[in-house]
Amino acid sequence: MKKKIFIDGSAGTTGLRIRGRLEGREEVELLTLPEELRKDKEARRKKLNEADVAFLCLPDDAARESVSLIENEKTVVIDASTAHRTLPEWAYGFPELGESFEKKLLSSKRIAVPGCHASGFIALVYPLIEAGFLEKDALLTCHSVTGYSGGGNAMIKEYEGLERSVWLGAPCQYGNRQQHKHLKEMTAVSGLSVAPLFCPILSDFYSGMLVTVPLFASQLKKGGMKEIKELYRGKYRGAIVRYEEPNDDWKVGFISAAERSEYDSMKIVVDGNDERILLMAAYDNLGKGASGAAIECMNMALGIERTTGLVLTHSDLVEESKRNKAKRKENN
Repeated sequence: MKKKIFIDGSAGTTGLRIRGRLEGREEVELLTLPEELRKDKEARRKKLNEADVAFLCLPDDAARESVSLIENEKTVVIDASTAHRTLPEWAYGFPELGESFEKKLLSSKRIAVPGCHASGFIALVYPLIEAGFLEKDALLTCHSVTGYSGGGNAMIKEYEGLERSVWLGAPCQYGNRQQHKHLKEMTAVSGLSVAPLFCPILSDFYSGMLVTVPLFASQLKKGGMKEIKELYRGKYRGAIVRYEEPNDDWKVGFISAAERSEYDSMKIVVDGNDERILLMAAYDNLGKGASGAAIECMNMALGIERTTGLVLTHSDLVEESKRNKAKRKENN
């Protein structure tokens, strides 16, 4: 029997991506609402309670309202907003962090999809605290370069508009008052007791993300660059998140923030030297940083192979491109 899926907030960037990924899957049935009822509370309530899985792609307050409307104990909620990411009763949707994360996700009806910036930071820092390489009160810095699609439909329209302002053509640092909405999540889930100094940078490319955490070796309680590499190599060896050695085939020292654009995988890299170490995570802010992570969570919650429907190889990307072209042709 097909599993019924409802996307509450299907008109936003993440909702549209999730819908596009599910439309061709034979094991699921998408529940939809006509445009005029998309924001109707009672119509949404009915679909939320009818669904086996409900994706919430909404602002925080609206996501909380949607959860309050669900009375069906069997409905699995997968929330892509910030609203529930640090609540202990919700599973944090990054199973690659360890067995406890995976077990909680598999047994929970409430799953929070990690934030895009937070995904890379936590992937890099959590293992170091877990293994005792860093103290919980370590003072860390995080730089994150992201494509403009992370800003949603309004920002995409502004960047791709004919009359866009001159400043959009250069990288723009934002969140300068250190109040970014991902900071709470980055601190709590990684195990830190002190929020990192966070410098997100918006750039003139559509999608992709490179998160960097620089460390002095003197900040480490134990180990060094070699030991960190071994730690990541042991933890991240799956198809979705994998440790890789720096690639010097093109230009020594270069790593692109768009390297994993259109893919659902995350690449973990360690570079630098014995005194100054760079921890890096490259992935797509729309992939492992959003809709790809949400689909992985759904797969696991439904007992489906976790990589189903994800774009992890070039052949996957080619097939998805063909499907998208066919959809556009059909719609036209």
